[in-house]
Amino acid sequence: MHTILGANGIIGEELAKELRANYTDEIKLVGRNPKKVHPDDVLCKADLFNIEDVHKALENTEIAYMTVGLPYTSEVWLRDWVRIMENVIEGCKKQNCKLVYFDNTYMYPQDAAVQTEDTPMSSSVKKGMGKKLAAEMLLKAMANKEIEALICRAPEFYGPGKTKGFTNALVFGALLEGKKPKVFLNDKVLRTLIYTPDASRGMALLANTPDTYGQTWHLPCDDNRLTYKQFMAEISRQLGREIKYTVLHSFVLKIMSFFHPMIKEIKELFPRYQIDNIFDSSKFKARFPDFEVTSYTEGIRSILQDYKIK
Repeated sequence: MHTILGANGIIGEELAKELRANYTDEIKLVGRNPKKVHPDDVLCKADLFNIEDVHKALENTEIAYMTVGLPYTSEVWLRDWVRIMENVIEGCKKQNCKLVYFDNTYMYPQDAAVQTEDTPMSSSVKKGMGKKLAAEMLLKAMANKEIEALICRAPEFYGPGKTKGFTNALVFGALLEGKKPKVFLNDKVLRTLIYTPDASRGMALLANTPDTYGQTWHLPCDDNRLTYKQFMAEISRQLGREIKYTVLHSFVLKIMSFFHPMIKEIKELFPRYQIDNIFDSSKFKARFPDFEVTSYTEGIRSILQDYKIK
């Protein structure tokens, strides 16, 4: 049995599809209110803060995939990522199953240095510290041979379906609503985005390759990174019309943060939008040279078609 903890986010759903297509028919979807992706998926309603629920969810599991999402508030992230990780590690130990943890880059420093698997986890912001503590807890358990696990890490999402991410919301979501797209702070710095189906395909491949365990992996992204200016130009080219957009500068965002709780929560991450963001996935590509990474051109086309934007 392959068990997805936090199954109904976009990564969990795409992961379930990939597992069914290429790896296993035995899939258990776990969440507070899980929904089937395939007719014969097994559903398990569970609260991951409850250790007994975690033990029940992981019964008969060979590989557990942790794709959990938490409310996007700093205090919650600082407090709850560690609580969930502790329960999941204990559950995997009791059930003797492997763990594949889907992580992000918030624990990395907010500078222009190339991000690799060896980048120090030295973030000083609350969301980053919450993710750092959870990752360190798992790395310690791995080093002590308490659990067989791997960490796979991804930068900001973009993609079709119910993909959540700032680019999806501020650019494609705005276009869908007939509004002017917006980008944060600087449209002339390079951004690394990951196409969500690629993230889930990469996660499934790592999980089902025995020699990948005991390591941290960056999931595969297109190396031909774009600035938001270039990203918007590609959207314009594909739609055959000029798409004008607004750059939200720091003064405007500061004012907005007083009235929009989400902007207030994003504020601690603004430094990374003022500089190049280079997320390196060469380790994955060297190990899996035949993996086909979706280009930004193809990714944009897919989203425009999925959203029916013309």
